[in-house]
Amino acid sequence: MEEGSAPDRRDEPAAGARAGADARPLPGTAPLTLQGDLAAQMVAGIDRFLARQLQAVVDRRPGRWNRDVASGEAYDTSVAAKRERLRKIIGLVDERDEVEMQLVATHRQPALVAEGAGYRVERVRWNVFRGIEGEGLLLEPSGPAVANVVALPDCDCTPEAACGLEPGVPAEAQFPRRLAESGCRVVVPLLIDRRDTWSGVEGFRMTNQPHREFVYRAAYEVGRHIVGYEVQKLLAAADWLLREHGRQPLGVFGYGEGGMVALFAAAVDRRIQAAGVAGYFGPRETLWRQPIYRNIWSLLMDFGDAELASLVAPRSLVVEACRHPEVAGPPAPAPDREGSAAPGAIATPEVTAVEREFERALGLVAGLDPTPDFVCVNSGDGRGMPGSEPALESFLRALGTGRSLVPAAPPPGRMRAPTDAAARMKRQFRQLMDDTQHLMHESEYRRAEFWSRADESDPEAWRKSCAWYRSYLEQELLGRSPDAESAPDPRTRLVYETSRFKGYEVVLDLYPEVFAYGILLVPEGIRRDERRPVVVCQHGLEGRPQDTADPNVENDTYHQFACRLAERGFVTFAPQNPYIGEDRFRVLVRKSHPLQQSLYSVIVRQHECVLRWLATLGFVDPARIAFYGLSYGGKTAMRIPAVLDGYCLSICSADYNEWVWKNVSARHPCGYLTTGEYDMYEFDLANTFNYAEMSWLICPRPFMVERGHHDGVAPDEWVAYEYARTRRRYDLLDLGDRTEMEVFNGPHSIHGVGTFDFLHRHLDWPNRG
Repeated sequence: MEEGSAPDRRDEPAAGARAGADARPLPGTAPLTLQGDLAAQMVAGIDRFLARQLQAVVDRRPGRWNRDVASGEAYDTSVAAKRERLRKIIGLVDERDEVEMQLVATHRQPALVAEGAGYRVERVRWNVFRGIEGEGLLLEPSGPAVANVVALPDCDCTPEAACGLEPGVPAEAQFPRRLAESGCRVVVPLLIDRRDTWSGVEGFRMTNQPHREFVYRAAYEVGRHIVGYEVQKLLAAADWLLREHGRQPLGVFGYGEGGMVALFAAAVDRRIQAAGVAGYFGPRETLWRQPIYRNIWSLLMDFGDAELASLVAPRSLVVEACRHPEVAGPPAPAPDREGSAAPGAIATPEVTAVEREFERALGLVAGLDPTPDFVCVNSGDGRGMPGSEPALESFLRALGTGRSLVPAAPPPGRMRAPTDAAARMKRQFRQLMDDTQHLMHESEYRRAEFWSRADESDPEAWRKSCAWYRSYLEQELLGRSPDAESAPDPRTRLVYETSRFKGYEVVLDLYPEVFAYGILLVPEGIRRDERRPVVVCQHGLEGRPQDTADPNVENDTYHQFACRLAERGFVTFAPQNPYIGEDRFRVLVRKSHPLQQSLYSVIVRQHECVLRWLATLGFVDPARIAFYGLSYGGKTAMRIPAVLDGYCLSICSADYNEWVWKNVSARHPCGYLTTGEYDMYEFDLANTFNYAEMSWLICPRPFMVERGHHDGVAPDEWVAYEYARTRRRYDLLDLGDRTEMEVFNGPHSIHGVGTFDFLHRHLDWPNRG
């Protein structure tokens, strides 16, 4: 969704309103006059709300930093916390092995690939950690090396092509061999590419996701990232270079995705003396338009490229404004490949945008002593090839080699034996995916460590000790949107009237661009002094309040459960949640994650607003407001009551399961890895909260799971395994009567039998059927 002006919301008939209905408001509220599709208007408003934050985020960053430019040592100390934050959000949290650089050879394929002007080219492999390896080429000079360099081509370029051993890269852009010709020892790693060859569950469903996206999805949930994995491979190569050849300076130079990896590596590792970044550097406020594998949780709160550059200081940085890799989007779907990839493109920015970001970097380190050696080189008005002579000259100077770039020599001689590039890429891809699966299975132990400070001695101690975890869930996992900026100004209109209840559409203001919207059903016969319990009835993906609360709509999934509960005497409220509009709402996720927010950040604030308003109604008991949600509404039932204690109980229908396995498993067909629901992933959730842990935050309040045997959301075994952990927590606190799971012989739907009994019992409302 593109940013734009607010639509006129008063010209079209209201969605869900009945022709000829008496649209009088609920007493005590103003008339609702908004017209049109209120759900679509809500999503559009959230989009504008996030656009406003993206526009302001750069100006707000200085208040989050405290740079001390008095000296290089003082500066490093003052930015150390930001450097650690950066390491966390790119998943750079694993200790590397002691590295051994191995020559890769077989009887038919020697390690020596070719020889060039003053250097030889060898196939190499090096260990990183847990079975992950780096692979690529080593360009070893014939004489003493003047510097050690890790040179990273774009991910769609093989090390061989980058060195002129294979076609695909013009001679003037073969920067790894140009550096070797000038006396540098150069390691050229392979990066995971953008093809989709192995993305999927073989024998079940293959997808058009780029390999980078497939790894990104599985890694994100377990607190890792494709960026972090590749920085680790670079730094492992650096470990070896410094151990074996530490008398020469160390530099990194990269292009495209390689430039991104080089920039992040230099920002986190002070051993790197100079970094060269070509075809990547620029403003990041439109990160949401780029491929999803560049999405990094909370990045923009503290870091644009200028701030990353400031972490390189007082060391040296060369930025080359040149042509970026042109990526129109993911691979096209095919008959044998599901079209589940997230949209996203890479285009070359205007050179003025690169220069502005570079000038911003200079401003951030102004006054630092020693003055950082930051250089911006413009290649061909920002459209030239990477690795231009001025850029490489500047890089060699920044390394302090005392050597100039030598005149270009012919590419190395013909390769002695071709590299099996496909087998190598598959091996590298599988290693990363295997690591995510290992971390998936290890995550329950990491969660146990994370939860070790909780006090389970009694229910009150448990509730108090969970306050920290509740805050962590909201701040670090879901993200916290700002508090409401507008008074709620409730507006309502009567849209349904039956012999048992009246139904009102309700709009409450939250931000200037954002409102909460839903349908309130008020049972007939409420006495003047009576306060009734409320059940908030939450729809699922692409749903609307009308699906649950319109007496004229029979939906086989929802079975009018808000209406049925209203007929039993409960007040019900059916909110519109913003997961509607296909990619229009998923764009909201893309925009919010770099701002350390998510779709749930806004949903929390909307429900907070709804709870406050419901509490003002004279016929509502604020202490008896329950939550009951199905599918995506069940996801909401796990997260919102875990954060907001205004809900006195929660029922998760058709969603509760082993959530980590569902998001990360590269084997099970019910997982999200192969679907288009790229909005599901929450960074580092696996190591902190699964569904059981979320239910622990609802405890000691009542909690229930509703599950159909034929619900494809997960196997029964997953649901039972995870619920056993919920049940154990309640039992150990002597609260076993406050939780239950009903399993029925049915599909992904509201059953409304055990759950209705649960509501009557725990909301203390007579069950008259």
